Amino acid sequence: MKLIGNILNFAKKNVPRPFCSAVIAAAGSSRRMGGEDKIFSDQGGVPVLARTLKKKKKASCIHEIVVVTKEESIVAVADICAKYDITKATKVVCGGKERIDSVMIGVNEVSPNADLIAVADGARPLVTEEIISEAVNEASKSKAAAPAVPVNDTIKVAVNGNVERTLDRSKLFAVQTPQVFDSALLKGALVKAKASGTIVTDDCSAVEAMGVTVRLTKGSFENLKITTVSDLAVAEAILQRREGK
Repeated sequence: MKLIGNILNFAKKNVPRPFCSAVIAAAGSSRRMGGEDKIFSDQGGVPVLARTLKKKKKASCIHEIVVVTKEESIVAVADICAKYDITKATKVVCGGKERIDSVMIGVNEVSPNADLIAVADGARPLVTEEIISEAVNEASKSKAAAPAVPVNDTIKVAVNGNVERTLDRSKLFAVQTPQVFDSALLKGALVKAKASGTIVTDDCSAVEAMGVTVRLTKGSFENLKITTVSDLAVAEAILQRREGK
């Protein structure tokens, strides 16, 4: 029995992992940051984008990184990749007008070897390797997965300030990134969404519109997206606690 167990463990260790490319969406306008580009904001002496990329570099399930950014930021982003030794970063490319355009550009630049594509926000510097790997592992089985956390607040649907109904909080989840998909599935979903004019708020929405079920994996309330100046302060406090400062 012990010999059989050892053989099975050896087999598990030697099963080839799917090739996963990460597309980092970092071409946003940062409209709610008071004029500051959030991906270059200082986070404990390190740019937000650099922290995001370092986590993807450390994750063994990620094999390459394609960064999509604004045209005027390409040199600065490439400099960050060089300074922080983001060796998995194979390309820094110019994004499009809308987020879906930028993601499509990034997706079309990944390696032809990519089995999976993980789309991630450039401004999520506190994501952990565990969150990344769990989403990638689930997507390798189910073709579509994303980390999420339950919604704690009571959510109302209102029109012109008048409440129409209260949603069942037990069924509500806030979805985070990386959102990971079978490569062919994501490419097809994005093309279809763009062609049909379907409004997608994230990449899961494009896949869901094709009737594909997205599996939710464990996220973290600390895996926040930097959107406002106050988010920077919260992220700084989390970072200091993690680093024991």
